Amino acid sequence: MNSPIQTAVIGVTGYAGAELARLLLRHPRLKGAPPVFAGRVEAEDAARGGVPLIDIHPQLADNNGAGSLKLQPFSWDLLKEHGVEVLFLATPHEQSREWVPEALDRGMRVIDLSGAWRLTDTTHRAVYKFKDEGSAVAAAIQKKAVYGMPELHRPAIAGAQLVANPGCYATSVILALRPLVAAGLVDLSRGIVADSKSGVSGAGKAPTAKTHFMYAADNLSAYGVFSHRHTGELLEQIGLRGDQIIFTPHLLPIPRGILSTLYVQFHEPQTRESIAHIYHTFFAGSPMVRFYDDALPQIQYSVRTNYADIGFELSPDGRRGVIVSCLDNLLKGASGQAVQNLNIMLGWCEAEGLE
Repeated sequence: MNSPIQTAVIGVTGYAGAELARLLLRHPRLKGAPPVFAGRVEAEDAARGGVPLIDIHPQLADNNGAGSLKLQPFSWDLLKEHGVEVLFLATPHEQSREWVPEALDRGMRVIDLSGAWRLTDTTHRAVYKFKDEGSAVAAAIQKKAVYGMPELHRPAIAGAQLVANPGCYATSVILALRPLVAAGLVDLSRGIVADSKSGVSGAGKAPTAKTHFMYAADNLSAYGVFSHRHTGELLEQIGLRGDQIIFTPHLLPIPRGILSTLYVQFHEPQTRESIAHIYHTFFAGSPMVRFYDDALPQIQYSVRTNYADIGFELSPDGRRGVIVSCLDNLLKGASGQAVQNLNIMLGWCEAEGLE
């Protein structure tokens, strides 16, 4: 029997990091080889060998040894000592830009949950203001990066050394729109409206004035209008120009989950059967997408799962469509999709450890 693959997670302290740790610790293929957890550790904790994982995330305590695991000070020597083969980065964008080249040089395969390597177009990457933009090293790494959406790039992910995990909003919008646009049904000259709403965990663990309970509770607010970082992902992965879609994200007063409502107009009148056929065909063999033939999905159906749920309604004349897409921003929108990519990279069942 083959030995389990050794993984490591950098950035376990955040919300997505906690979910990633939970999934990897319980993954049936990784039994006997718990992830190495590494990151920034205060000197006094480092002297004690690190911080117990269950002190950071008490919900991860179980009877299978999680209580003995620690967040250790990050070093490349630590990863080498443990024989890490697959490295997950749940780190800020700039940190991933710095560490990915080193990890690849050391022979590791990398799944990066940040936005560091998602975008191929320099004009789209400009929103991040990367310090190494234009360097030969960054350009070479970008060419190796595969956008980690299995439903679009499964074969490329299987052979990738670097997978750039998609953004949460981007996942919900791309999965809903790509089948219709790829089929040539959408009249792009009329424009697409993407109205997306996310729970507060999508903003990360660090508190801000706008994620504070007194601001977010009993409130609904738009932000990042015409400037959100995920817009470039929509354009590149759906195949759109900037003037063909308006994407507006909103902050929902709930802990987690995304609901995107997409408004499109068709070149020719469509029927429920014609639209359903497009989606069923496109997502055949995609176990993490659930298509609703006769209903609209809701956040409560997909939250705490790795499913992306899609449904639609047509106008009476069949010329206009409203597509609704829901997912959990911490799972299918982040850590769950990262594990889905791990499964594909290692030739395992795509949904293993996720259903």
